[in-house]
Amino acid sequence: MTSTAARPAPAPAARPAPRPRRRGPRLTPYALLVPAVAVLAAGLGYPLFWQVVTSLQEFGLAQQFGQPPTFVGLDNYARIFTDDRLWAVVVRSIVFCLVNAFLTVGTGVLLALLMKAVHPVVRVVLQVGLLLAWAMPMVAAVTVWKWLFDWRTGVVNWLLVQLGFDSYAGHAWLAQPLSFFFVATVIIVWMSVPFVALSVYAALTQVSDEVLEAARIDGAGPSRILWHITLPLVRPVLSIVLLLQIIWDLRVFAQIKLLQDGGAPVSETNLLGNFIYETGIGRQDFAGAAAVSIFVLALTVLLSWPYVRSLLKEDAR
Repeated sequence: MTSTAARPAPAPAARPAPRPRRRGPRLTPYALLVPAVAVLAAGLGYPLFWQVVTSLQEFGLAQQFGQPPTFVGLDNYARIFTDDRLWAVVVRSIVFCLVNAFLTVGTGVLLALLMKAVHPVVRVVLQVGLLLAWAMPMVAAVTVWKWLFDWRTGVVNWLLVQLGFDSYAGHAWLAQPLSFFFVATVIIVWMSVPFVALSVYAALTQVSDEVLEAARIDGAGPSRILWHITLPLVRPVLSIVLLLQIIWDLRVFAQIKLLQDGGAPVSETNLLGNFIYETGIGRQDFAGAAAVSIFVLALTVLLSWPYVRSLLKEDAR
């Protein structure tokens, strides 16, 4: 061996780092969005524009037969908003909407928890039943419920009488506003629960079993696991389904109209959708109906904004 020790090779001179190239905004994603935005603008923007224009005009039966409309500005809004019937319908619709939305979400969460806890065979039976209830046509479902609550031959009155409630013999559920809205709530919740239950169950399946097992090891009981672990983890799904239910229940129309055809007092059971129908089709006041429609749109945004803001905050986190 030589006495000279091996010396390390000199390190190569460091090259200056290349300067990052400035890239302009990529236009391809925006270009791909143009067809979808155009379809939405044509399908949703034009009807909304037509509603706004009609609400600022005098548009009645004469205009339906070709007479040109007259611009009246905000007169339709002033006339509609000074009508006491509108505000009674607004209060009734908001209460009905919130009660149905929270009742639907609460029932759907309970069914989702039940499907998560039961045997797989029972779970499949529950899911099939929910899908059948959800897939049933709306007119057919309302007709069946009207038969069940019929004051002459309905099964509900017969069961109540058999249980000892003799005052319900021949009780007309649709003739009184309170019992009318009870029947409407039963129908709407029954038709909406499957969507909520299946959506929440899908979210529950994504909750990690390791997290739940760790909570049990730490001594947490079922109620604490539910309120402090399970529900916070599925909170985004709960917020979305609650937001959708509020929007849908505020715009409910067909179920109420079909029940009103069974002999209900129309003036005491109208909701916003039915009030718009009565104003436009019944009284041929299409401009007033358009003004109420714009008001319902603003009310929907007002009621749903807190939930939209909470969703935006969760996305930002």
